[in-house]
Amino acid sequence: MTTPPEPSPDHEPAPAPGDEPTRARGSDPGSPPGSPPGSRRDAPPGSRSGGVPVLADADADTDTDTHPTPTPRVRRFWSVRRIPAAVLAALVLGGAGLLLYDVAAVRADRTAMAWRRELADGLATRPLDDTWVVVGAAVAVVLGLWLLILAATPGLRAVLPMRREHADVRAGLDREAAALALRDRAMEVSGVQSVRVRVGRAKVAVKAVSHFRALDEVRADVETALAAGVDELALAHPPALTVRVARPPRKA
Repeated sequence: MTTPPEPSPDHEPAPAPGDEPTRARGSDPGSPPGSPPGSRRDAPPGSRSGGVPVLADADADTDTDTHPTPTPRVRRFWSVRRIPAAVLAALVLGGAGLLLYDVAAVRADRTAMAWRRELADGLATRPLDDTWVVVGAAVAVVLGLWLLILAATPGLRAVLPMRREHADVRAGLDREAAALALRDRAMEVSGVQSVRVRVGRAKVAVKAVSHFRALDEVRADVETALAAGVDELALAHPPALTVRVARPPRKA
């Protein structure tokens, strides 16, 4: 009996019906079995094949385009200055009204007021180096400089501007309130008997009295506590800190 010859190793048997591996719809025939749809061995990364769209990473674009929001510039609070404005307006209104009344009276064939005649005669006859002329000119110059300074400076030195976390919100801290908060911080330090705190726009002066412990240790602890306190005040321009510690005066 003769046996049929065995098939050669190069010849692969045809797969039986139902044994053929299924491919995903839309996959490339040239891709190996088991590979994800739309992938090829020779396709570069990010390319599209087989009609399957490749979605780009949205976070990569948004991360490169995002920029930190700039912090708004903090300015000092401007004073309304109602009292100087009211005084100046009253003086101008009174002087202008009195002068207008006198001019109208003269136009109506009446005698001018005595103060106006004396003022006109004095300005016409007095020399420029007269004492009253110099005094009046000095008063006018001082008053003008004072008004210019009030118009050019913000005022409200008692209010310290705070950091702006939001562009639509402005906050300020009273200097007395800041001094009270820092004083409470300093009183928590061991060895401190009393504290005086003066808060300015650029400097905080602290004078503490210690009745026990070494002065250097007390000063270091007070500086550490007040540095943290100044930072917690959230001021736009943190003032410099100066601490002095001394012993209480001896009783006689």
